[in-house]
Amino acid sequence: MNAISVERRTAMRGFALTAALLSGLAIAGCQTAPTGEFTNIDKAQGSAENISSLSAVIQRSPQDPEGYNVRGSAYGRGGQYKAALKDFNTAIQLNPNFYQAYSNRALIQRFLGDQTAALADYNRSIQINPDYDAAYIGRGNLYRKANRIQDAFNDFQKAIQLDTTDARAYHNRGLIYQSQGQHAFAIEDFSTAISLAPDAADPYNGRGLSYLAMNDEDNAFADINMAIKLDGKNAEAWSNQALIYERRGDKAKAAKAYREAVRLSPTYQPAKDGLARTSAV
Repeated sequence: MNAISVERRTAMRGFALTAALLSGLAIAGCQTAPTGEFTNIDKAQGSAENISSLSAVIQRSPQDPEGYNVRGSAYGRGGQYKAALKDFNTAIQLNPNFYQAYSNRALIQRFLGDQTAALADYNRSIQINPDYDAAYIGRGNLYRKANRIQDAFNDFQKAIQLDTTDARAYHNRGLIYQSQGQHAFAIEDFSTAISLAPDAADPYNGRGLSYLAMNDEDNAFADINMAIKLDGKNAEAWSNQALIYERRGDKAKAAKAYREAVRLSPTYQPAKDGLARTSAV
């Protein structure tokens, strides 16, 4: 489960960005939970046809832990977390040193709400294989969600030092740089993430915000529009596009974009606030 992803966005991030960018200031360094880890659910991965095919492999080799790890990953991508957990448990029972399965199970534990178990699994994965980049990235996201920002940064840094080709490491380190107002470093990391995962929307959205914080509005607008092109359901990107229209004084286009953001995510407060501002008579 290594794809770029989006965890649930926090309102605090949007509040800080909107206030700072509308006032022309640098982005505030108070972001506690930037975006960026898990991909949208791909129900095809958990389809009956796909699971049946993977189950047939397991039936042929029921003592092979790899089969359970692969099927567990498919269940996880399909949003069937309890079934995924069961398969990863089996894989680990068959091979107690299966570090990939520990890391995969950790991610599932996170989505099931057991952060303590997730941390233990990430730690065990890294203990077995100290060079496993995916476990550092996953643990870094767990730390980030717990507001342990330095620990998160260290894990993303470690993955990058291991020459990871996983775009999440650069994207997530870029988000931390961005939250600290270090936009040149953030832009560099987002650009690397884009080179590794050119079809992912979030690095474009992140880079666009850092460009905007540096008053490079043209590049910001281009990046945020690209994010929308790649993921038309990205409410944050629509809200950011609206923010640029608002800065330019085009309230009609801003309201339209904010309205789309609210439609996609009715609880996303920055978009709701922006719509109220731009729709006011």
